[in-house]
Amino acid sequence: MMSDTTVPGHILIVDDDAGIRNSLDSLLRAEGFVVSSFSDPLMFLETDFPKTPCCLLLDVKLGNINGLDIQDEINRAELGIPVIMMTGHGTMPMAVRGMKAGAIDFLAKPFSHEALLQAINEALILWQNHKAQEQVALEAKRNFAALSSREKEVMGLAIAGLLNKQIADHLSLSIVSIKIHRASVMKKMKTRSFADLVRLGELLGIRDPSIKRYRS
Repeated sequence: MMSDTTVPGHILIVDDDAGIRNSLDSLLRAEGFVVSSFSDPLMFLETDFPKTPCCLLLDVKLGNINGLDIQDEINRAELGIPVIMMTGHGTMPMAVRGMKAGAIDFLAKPFSHEALLQAINEALILWQNHKAQEQVALEAKRNFAALSSREKEVMGLAIAGLLNKQIADHLSLSIVSIKIHRASVMKKMKTRSFADLVRLGELLGIRDPSIKRYRS
């Protein structure tokens, strides 16, 4: 059961057990996924990762290497790949560590095909949502960069909760000027409502109403 994507999901498998790798490869290809398998986790970290919807099936015990440490490396590198942990001898501390590090699921071997496919589907949806959020953030950064210094000041103070009169007093401007600047900010940021503008401000990390923060 593939996720509802325009292209087949790409599943990456890191497991030092050839039998398990081959079994997962056959199962997932039969479900229509693209599959890449690795026995060496270090080789996996050196590969070029897919630009299409993908997720990682990562075994916890990889010879002398702990799969949880590989998960930490993935997080440090900000690779943005949803991880599903697999283990034949998992413990509660392992599961807690993996989930705290962002693992989508922690599957104990042997797991059912249904459980695996459900976890993969959730991971691919998460990948899509993450990429969509990245695009929103990228556009917001471009639009914010196009604001004038004054517009950035007004936007910062507005989303901090100040009313037009308070912003006008703070910047020694007329209320009419503030309204004009706010309208320009809304247009340049491509927002339909003030609530949308606040959400973009949160996404951009704009919380401090200090004027200096918003100067170019």
